Parts: sequence; structure tokens; C-alpha cells
Amino acid sequence: MIEKFLKAKHWQVFIITFGLPFFIQIMLMPIIILTNNPMILLRIFPITMILFIGGFFGWFWSIAIGLQQVIPKQIQLNVNSFKVFLLIPLVYFILFLAFFITSFNSGIVNSGMLALIVPLHFFSIFSILYCIYFAAKTFKTAELQRNVTFSDFAGEFFLIWFFPIGIWIIQPKINLMIENKDTNHNYSVGLDAGC
Repeated sequence: MIEKFLKAKHWQVFIITFGLPFFIQIMLMPIIILTNNPMILLRIFPITMILFIGGFFGWFWSIAIGLQQVIPKQIQLNVNSFKVFLLIPLVYFILFLAFFITSFNSGIVNSGMLALIVPLHFFSIFSILYCIYFAAKTFKTAELQRNVTFSDFAGEFFLIWFFPIGIWIIQPKINLMIENKDTNHNYSVGLDAGC
């Protein structure tokens, strides 16, 4: 999966993360208007969110974990904290979907679940910001092939944060990094075989 995200074109990543969920919701609007049933959108909401979250976090994972292969071993980043912070919003998302579905089906809001979701929501926001930070840092470290500070990758941080725009700028650079790594690897393997 990582390799597929890293080699995917910017428009493919855009369609997976943003285009498809948006398209599904737009296509439902005439059905909702014609049937006068807004509940259709609420039934489709979990599916579109799964597509969005899966694509978005899959892209993060691919950048943060997959680009480690491009970074020299002596400056590779510790990915353990990234993995933990990426897991937190996923757990929150599952709890939120469970809360949303049970509240929608029963018509009753579970206050105990709500008390758990609210603080987890704020912690998830922090976790996502950390994941964006780590992905941007990994990307810039791979690009510059040296240790970087926030001032080096602040632009990439905001591009990943506003990802529908950032995908169009960052993903072609990722493609180029992976292509160069593969070319250099094939070239060095060819040299070793010729010796």
C-alpha cells in the first residue's frame, strides 16, 4: 500500500482522498431533493468518512513511513511516536461513528459516550497536527537529505494541512524522489552485477 501511494500521481491521490467522497455527496443531492429525505445523506456519511479518512491517513502513513527509505540511515526519524499519534484519531473516528450510528438509529444521545468523545476530539486534533508535522518533516528531510528544522518545512506543513491544494504540489515531488531512488538503486545493482 505504501508503495502505491508513493508512486500514485497527484490526481489519483486527490480522487481517493477528496474527489470520491465529495462526488458521492454531490450525486446524492438530487436524490435528497427529489425524495425530500435528508436522512439519505446521514446514512451515506459513514461511508464517505471512511473513504476520506482512509485515503487521508493512508497518504500520511505513506509519506512518514515510506519516505524513510529515501532518508540516509544516520538521520532517519523515529516513527514510533507518529504511529501512536496516527492511531489516536483512528480510535476516535471509530468511537465517533459508533456514537453517530447509535444516536441516529435510536434517536437518543448517549451522554456517557459524548463525555468520552469531546476530550478525545480535542486530543485527536492535536494528534492530526502532529502527524502533519511529522509527515512534512519526513518529506523535507528526504528532499534535502539532512536534518531539518520547522522553518525548513513550514511551507510543506501548511500544504499538507490544506491537502486538497498540497497534494498537487507535494505528490509530484514524492514521485520524483521515489523514481530517483529506484533509478539509483537499479543503477547501483547494475554496477555491482558488472563487477
